[in-house]
This record gives sequence, structure tokens and C-alpha cells, in this order.
Amino acid sequence: MEHFGKSYKLCSRKTIDRLFKEGKQLRAFPLTVYYLETETTEKVPFQVVLSAPKRQFKRAHDRNYVKRLMKEVLRREKQPLEDLLNAREKQLSLFIVYGNKEVLSYPELEKSVRKLLGKLIAEFADKE
Repeated sequence: MEHFGKSYKLCSRKTIDRLFKEGKQLRAFPLTVYYLETETTEKVPFQVVLSAPKRQFKRAHDRNYVKRLMKEVLRREKQPLEDLLNAREKQLSLFIVYGNKEVLSYPELEKSVRKLLGKLIAEFADKE
């Protein structure tokens, strides 16, 4: 059973600001990921912030539900990205934004996250 604990959570305000200034962006509807290579003291290959904008989901329980779904999908689909980053000894900071007014079903969201992670992996596989 793979875990997705607190160490995967990106909390550093400084890193988040840098992520939006210097980072790159990829999209796979309805998700947008901002990413940046970083040197963190954590022992995890990437740290992530999951976001569901208040503009799209007025009610907090809807935002929380979307973030919970994204977290679960990411927990199950993170292994290929982790393997690549560990092999290259790199670390990433990720900021994933959900950009749809409707909540997607679990299989649809799973497909989007897979596509997004595939693009991210391709981005790093091309570098070397």
C-alpha cells in the first residue's frame, strides 16, 4: 500500500511563489499543473498543492470533495513519476488546479490525471 502522507504536501510560501514566477505549465482538461524543479529537504520526489478555486465551487464541501478525489487519484497514479524522479535524483514542486465547474466522475478524473502525469513524465524524459 503506497502512502500519500504529509511530506508530499507543499507548504513553503516561498516555493509556491517561485513556482508561479519561474515554473512551467501543462494542461490536461480540466487540470492545469504548474511545476518547477526544486531542492527540498524532504525525502519525497515531489511535493504538491491541490486547488479547487472558490470561483468554480462556492461551497467548501464541494471544493474539499474535488481535492479529496484528486488526492486519491494522484496517490494511486504517482508511481511512474516517482520512479523517474528517483532515477534522475530530481525533486519537483507541483501545483495542480482543477478548472471545471462540474465535478468529474472518478474514472474521468483518473484519466485526466494519468494524461497529465504522462505529459509531465514525457517532459522530463526528453530532457536527458
